[in-house]
Amino acid sequence: MSSPPPVERTLIVVKPDAVSRGLTGEILSRFERKGLKIVQLRMQNVTKAKAEEFYSVHTGKPFFNDLVSFITSGPVVGAVLEGRDAVALIRRMIGSSRSWESAPGTVRGDFATGLLDNAIHASDSRESFEKESGVFFSP
Repeated sequence: MSSPPPVERTLIVVKPDAVSRGLTGEILSRFERKGLKIVQLRMQNVTKAKAEEFYSVHTGKPFFNDLVSFITSGPVVGAVLEGRDAVALIRRMIGSSRSWESAPGTVRGDFATGLLDNAIHASDSRESFEKESGVFFSP
């Protein structure tokens, strides 16, 4: 018999499109109903400098400036979530970055309206979580 997956933490960011549409509570409640625990929560307006650091993995790509512009266009809500196999579980729950490919029932399948305005960001690995949460929750 295999052991259960480890308890881990990851970051989600409810993007400006979803915050402005009043979807933050609905999105967070999906994760809570799945058994994940919110261990840190913060609403903020992301500065250009912080956005550039947050998305630094995409520096030099054609869509980099669009990412930075969008995430700084309004308030966002970031949360550190904790649970078993949290990174993989949350990535399944949010759906594809290409929102039109996301299945109904996923966050993006239900709430995204486009490529950038896809409602949510989620760290894709433990390493990304460490970097992204450090940027998001820095003073």
